[in-house]
Amino acid sequence: MTLYHGTNVDIEAIDLTKGLRHKDFGKGFYLTPEKKTAIRMAQKKARLFGGSPTLITYEFNDAALNSELNVKVFPEKSCTEWFLFVDANRDKLNVTPIHNYDIVIGPIADDGVVLQLTNYREGIYSLEQAAKLLQDKYLDQQYYFGTERSLRYLCKTNVEKV
Repeated sequence: MTLYHGTNVDIEAIDLTKGLRHKDFGKGFYLTPEKKTAIRMAQKKARLFGGSPTLITYEFNDAALNSELNVKVFPEKSCTEWFLFVDANRDKLNVTPIHNYDIVIGPIADDGVVLQLTNYREGIYSLEQAAKLLQDKYLDQQYYFGTERSLRYLCKTNVEKV
């Protein structure tokens, strides 16, 4: 399966220590099967941090999904379990990782999701109400790789400026 990473520089080797801790699925390396999404991310990162919008293509050996790896796959649509998982990972009060998955697959929490997370935390909506508001919204998908052993299933195949 082809996955994409949008960034502002070429990445020779994936370094998991460089990831940010409070992302949707925690500190790790993120890819998407949607090329347009990765290009958009590359352009945003270059605009914010300099460099050139860069699209890196990887082949993912999905045998990993049936291997010894600890894998979590969320539904493509928002659900309360995913919503709480993203909320816990993004919570700046959590100083240690909240899970031990090697790979996590699920929706990307975009600005609309962040708004509902805020509404949930502030008590404006219940968990069920906030998750339901996102049910009809298509959210791009992401693949999180959080361990060195998960990276063995990725092979870099192309780098291009976008």
